[in-house]
Amino acid sequence: MGNLATGKILVTGAAGFIGSVLVAELNGRGYKNIIASDYLGRDERFLNLVGLRFEEYIDAGDLLRVLDQGNRLGLSCIFHLGACAKTTEQDCNYLMRNNYEYTKTLACFAAKHGIRFVYASSAATYGDGSNGMADDEAKLETLRPLNGYAYSKHLFDIFAANNKLPAYGMKYFNVFGPNEYHKGDMRSVVVKACESIRATGKVQLFKSENQQYADGQQMRDFLYAKDAADMTIFLANVEPTVNNQTTCGIYNLGAGEARTWVDLVTPVFKAMNAPVNIEYVDMPKEVREKYQYFTRGDIGKLRRVGYSGKLFTLDEAVTDYVKNYLIPGNKRMQDVKISFAKG
Repeated sequence: MGNLATGKILVTGAAGFIGSVLVAELNGRGYKNIIASDYLGRDERFLNLVGLRFEEYIDAGDLLRVLDQGNRLGLSCIFHLGACAKTTEQDCNYLMRNNYEYTKTLACFAAKHGIRFVYASSAATYGDGSNGMADDEAKLETLRPLNGYAYSKHLFDIFAANNKLPAYGMKYFNVFGPNEYHKGDMRSVVVKACESIRATGKVQLFKSENQQYADGQQMRDFLYAKDAADMTIFLANVEPTVNNQTTCGIYNLGAGEARTWVDLVTPVFKAMNAPVNIEYVDMPKEVREKYQYFTRGDIGKLRRVGYSGKLFTLDEAVTDYVKNYLIPGNKRMQDVKISFAKG
């Protein structure tokens, strides 16, 4: 299939959350011509690679040295998902090296060698949303990210647009699903809710500091990891032009609807056969000023270039995640053979 079948597929961040789900989905579609790259560090993200099929593993610290020798790997597609994704990271120099400079080097290499380049941006680049959440390159300069992580992603979006790189940037919204177990405090509320219900029978959510939103009614665009992988693979193969317009650029990757935190945790209780029991707690001071109360990713642009995938509903996604991955004991995506029908 297109760019995935004509050469090798490089996946950076392959042991991470979305990266490992992507590799599992590629494997499920018959692709083994994969080169996996990551920093494995000291956590247990390596477990996300166990059972996955790929031809070679290259440490992320060695990858650019390998690519300096030209396209000897025979790459036809790069999925660049490797980055520091910690939104609370304070070392901005570290963020700029890992999320901006590294991405820039990979993207320029891909452009030079005619390799499809699909990279992870983030909905965090939209800041508080006051300047909109449109995946429109012409509006990038108006966005005001609220933390160093978002700014490092935003800066590359601008670089790619200004230099007209043939790149496909994915502004992932709130992605949740299997293989995020190594992320500590950055794990989704679904994981934390499941653990809390098991331990205490209740879930804690932040009180609202905004009079426009009641407690628990803050809204997010929640996207299941399986849908995120499907969208990501689509962008690797979308035609370079559709209706005489280039398809390169940034794309919102979300469910296309805003749901509340109560909407998210209620099906967790149901999947665990537990009564709904929500406790509201004060939002930490360091979070209040940079908190997003509403996000929704209009995916019309993705649909217009041909994406026709049917997405999991929020209830379906949470139920699949809890029953097939969390309750059995944090199973990896590649270890679950159950097919969960959509809608």
